Amino acid sequence: MKAHEILEAGISHMKDRAATYDKPEGERSMKATVEAFKVITGHELTEEQGWLFMGLLKMVRSQQGSFRADSYEDLAAYAGLMGEAAHAERAQ
Repeated sequence: MKAHEILEAGISHMKDRAATYDKPEGERSMKATVEAFKVITGHELTEEQGWLFMGLLKMVRSQQGSFRADSYEDLAAYAGLMGEAAHAERAQ
């Protein structure tokens, strides 16, 4: 499996989720997830940090058991979503 194939699969997953969740911009549930987390725990977390958490989860999973391409594909997608959130939160 080549790097571009992993990235392309990540993009494909994002497009699939856009169709599944019926939003033109794709599935964007992290903001609501972070807000729910704040209410439940009282801890502050940004949307960017939510994606960081998910990326770390995928990195840990990638080291357990047999090779599973989806861990890397999702990680690639999460990196893009994390960058999008960072831009929205911190771009000048």
